[in-house]
Amino acid sequence: MQEKNFIIAGFGGQGVLLAGEVLANAFMLLGKHVTWYPSYGAEMRGGTVNCEIVVSDEEVSEVNKADTDYVVALNQASFDKFLNKIKKGGMIIANSTLVKEIKSRADINYLFAPITKLAEEVGNIKMANILALGLVAKASKLVNLEVLEKALDNVIPPHRKNLLPLNIQALKIGYEYDLLHV
Repeated sequence: MQEKNFIIAGFGGQGVLLAGEVLANAFMLLGKHVTWYPSYGAEMRGGTVNCEIVVSDEEVSEVNKADTDYVVALNQASFDKFLNKIKKGGMIIANSTLVKEIKSRADINYLFAPITKLAEEVGNIKMANILALGLVAKASKLVNLEVLEKALDNVIPPHRKNLLPLNIQALKIGYEYDLLHV
């Protein structure tokens, strides 16, 4: 696999860093070279948060790249901030519950999905981050559901293991979301 990079972005409290850590762990389980680079504002909860995950068969060249293959934008501010950072032919996966469906660039792919609304149907909007990972896995075809489930189990702390079944359900809903009707 040639080097690919992902940015997951949203506001504090949306579980952006956890989602990035799960994705990075999944790539490690696949035997890939990976970095996970978190970035968050001093204001924390409610402020902007993002992380970059870079994966490759070879050693990862760098983080904080000038452009990216995939952006997951869980809110409007993240969509606006990272839209221009996507490589030609790259993809933005946007939470249409909180992001206006505007396609201002013709050279990238857009996937608008009601991520927060779908998470509410799972029973907990805090599962939006993991649901988004299911969408990323399906759209990128770089990691499968089984590996992401193992990564979730690895990353979720012991005192939160009771939430694992709900997280797996959210992951599956994201993965099974019909990408043709977006």
